[in-house]
Amino acid sequence: MKTIENQSFDTERALYGAKDIHMVRCVFDGPADGESACKEGINISAEACSFRLRYPFWHNSCLKLCRCEMTETCRAALWYCENVEIEDTKLHGIKALRECRDVQIRGCDIISPEFGWSVSGFSMERCSAESAYFLLRGSDLQFDHVELRGKYAFQYIKNATFENCIFQTKDAFWHGENITVKNSVIRGEYLAWYSQGLTLINCKITGTQPFCYCRDLTLIDCEMYDTDLAFEKSCVQAVITTPVVSIKNPYGGRITAPAVGEVIRDDPQAAGEVLIL
Repeated sequence: MKTIENQSFDTERALYGAKDIHMVRCVFDGPADGESACKEGINISAEACSFRLRYPFWHNSCLKLCRCEMTETCRAALWYCENVEIEDTKLHGIKALRECRDVQIRGCDIISPEFGWSVSGFSMERCSAESAYFLLRGSDLQFDHVELRGKYAFQYIKNATFENCIFQTKDAFWHGENITVKNSVIRGEYLAWYSQGLTLINCKITGTQPFCYCRDLTLIDCEMYDTDLAFEKSCVQAVITTPVVSIKNPYGGRITAPAVGEVIRDDPQAAGEVLIL
């Protein structure tokens, strides 16, 4: 690979179509204010580089970023890319990834509204993230030790596994399909409405009106705090280890808990069982 070291680029498409290059301590910024610096590149690695201009990586394949920084002005940094590895990097521009596939992210700091829309084959490990509409319509996802703050996360996702995570997010997992969450903490309101095939194992769940209009919902040895009006019109099998504030009109299945403050049944179609054990 050709090494490019300690250089600055600010022109339009400065390294357009580049192949087999290793950039070290390069800066993408300057008065020319050019966009799309590394568009359509193949087999590019960037180490300790700073990206401050728009759209640096579009339609790239075999891309590696390590100890880099993408500032707030580096918007829409990676779109339509495949085979991507990002490690120990700051992703601070809006819409940082979109329609990318086969992406691995490790040890990164993410502050990026609308991050990760329509990605597939996506894994994230040991990261912190702040985002609205995080991972909208993502598929084939694996998360481990990720902390997330924001609203409307993981809407319309499919085929996902989350372990050892902490999420503080409103409206998470809406319309999600085939999702497993293990040993995680989820704080927020209106959790997982309209989901299908959602399983939570050994999780701590906090917030009003969780799990409404769900199908094939499973909770195994989960804790629920300040959760009122739960499970409305859902088909659910749940073993809950803490008292629940209130449960409303479960449509099918069985819910067990040590105590329930109120079971509301004002819908004749609500046939789900609630057992106090």
